[in-house]
Amino acid sequence: MSADISKKTKRRTICMVFLFVLWTAAIGFRLVQLQVIQHSELKNQVERQNQNQDDIIPQRGTIFDRNGNKLACSVPRAFVFYSTVEDEPLDIQYSRINKLRRILGISAKKTRSIKSQIKDNDPFIPIKHKIEPEEESILKEMNLKGVHMREESKRFYPNGDLASHVIGRVDFSENGINGAELQYNSLLRGKKGIMLNYKDARRKEYSFRILKQTEPGKDLILSIDETIQYIAAVNLENAVKEAQASWGVIIVSHPASGEILAMSSFPESDLNKPLTDLRSLFSNKAIHHVFDPGSTFKIVTFSAAIDSNKIPYSETFDCSKGYIRIANKTFRDHHRYDILSFPEVIIHSSNVGTIQIGQLVGEKLLYERIKDFGFGEKTGIELPAEQRGILHPIDQWSRLSLASLSIGYEVSVTALQLLNAGNIIANNGVQIPFTIIKKGSHPELNEPGQAAAPKRVLSEKTALQIKEMLKRVVTEGTGRTAQVNGYEAAGKTGTAQKINPETGGYTSSAHTSVFLGFIPADHPVLSIIVVIDDPKGSYYGSEVAAPVFRETALKALRYMGVPPEAGPARPIIAAQRTDTGKT
Repeated sequence: MSADISKKTKRRTICMVFLFVLWTAAIGFRLVQLQVIQHSELKNQVERQNQNQDDIIPQRGTIFDRNGNKLACSVPRAFVFYSTVEDEPLDIQYSRINKLRRILGISAKKTRSIKSQIKDNDPFIPIKHKIEPEEESILKEMNLKGVHMREESKRFYPNGDLASHVIGRVDFSENGINGAELQYNSLLRGKKGIMLNYKDARRKEYSFRILKQTEPGKDLILSIDETIQYIAAVNLENAVKEAQASWGVIIVSHPASGEILAMSSFPESDLNKPLTDLRSLFSNKAIHHVFDPGSTFKIVTFSAAIDSNKIPYSETFDCSKGYIRIANKTFRDHHRYDILSFPEVIIHSSNVGTIQIGQLVGEKLLYERIKDFGFGEKTGIELPAEQRGILHPIDQWSRLSLASLSIGYEVSVTALQLLNAGNIIANNGVQIPFTIIKKGSHPELNEPGQAAAPKRVLSEKTALQIKEMLKRVVTEGTGRTAQVNGYEAAGKTGTAQKINPETGGYTSSAHTSVFLGFIPADHPVLSIIVVIDDPKGSYYGSEVAAPVFRETALKALRYMGVPPEAGPARPIIAAQRTDTGKT
């Protein structure tokens, strides 16, 4: 009997030992599995449950005008979030959210979403970004349980809509989406940081740790002069409204450096208000819109004629009929002239005389000179989405093209391209690339406008002859309304019929009015292009655009401290005669 008990005991002992060994092996295997095989995966899972990472948006660089005035800057704002309170009744937490809704103006839909997250015991519930200082102050005083705030920043534009198309704006994440904000986004935005949020066992957020510090963005100094920008923008706005026009553009530059001092497209948009129309992101009509330049383009035709030595300066042209027929199309002058000298053709802006000159110049030479002036190509200004304009190659020209191009039709240009042509004359035949950046302020930048070298387009002799003609345009021709009291100006008017989108042809019921000029004529400090689209009533460039040049130039020169030129002040003569062509 005792032997049987002994055998049973031995079997039980062996069985227990075997089970113990098996249990130990299982535990050991599980430990190896958890600590070795699945260690990395489980560690990541625990970390996801107990901590999460957030990007920290860096302080964006400030945009200044050339004199150090702030055009765009980032100001501190608070981000509000809610952390569900454990073991607190939902109705109490919901009432807290209702208070937030009233203070922060949260929508009903957003409120319902927040309450749903509270019900799910979510430890991190975003409420509202970039709240106003007054709202932040109220929340701090209330000290609501579960409501937390974290500092972030918001882009602010001190001048609202001033130079809005040049400056541009940023999106919700402080990234530029148009204008200089987009063009120089990598310079301005800096580098993001990383924040680690730790949570306890109940996934309640309780502390923060900075894993990577932000690198603030660098500042940007534009060539824009805040005061000249304001002068130009106000004069443009007044002119567009008075003419009941669709829109207008004015650009002011310093010809010798190529720096843009002002660039305004009316209407502008307040950068501090939410974006409501995506089309406004690329509505800087100074570089985004193309139009037929009309008579302002005649400076190219005359430059080709003089520089080629094909037409003597003393040549005369019969304009007595008041019209000229080319390939069964009639081109007319606004006033019938008699015999005009070579300079008088441009002084009085005769289409008949200019077409005759264009015929003598010829297709090949005129096309080459148009290309030399940069038409059909971008100027290289450091702003996004600049347009090339439209210039068809010679093999696509019709029998009318030479005549049409001579007087500024069948070619589409931007306002900046046209100003570039004026600057070539102002700089005695040398093209100085445009820049929107104050020269010398950012040596590390290598943008198109700053990297390109000056280029001679015309001989100095030709440019000086054109300049003398443009002076006479202002003193005795179509540009007399552009005369600036105390200063000698040079310029050219332009009035072009617009294309009817329904017929594809030009219409006499809609026009583009233009004036291109520089001042003082012999040593230009300013060059200005004014474009007014589809003015109602008076539509000639001499009547609509030239006065904007006059008012802007006078105020800007006074602001800059440029003394009046020697000699008696020139009276400002209003357009009263009908024999000027009015173009």
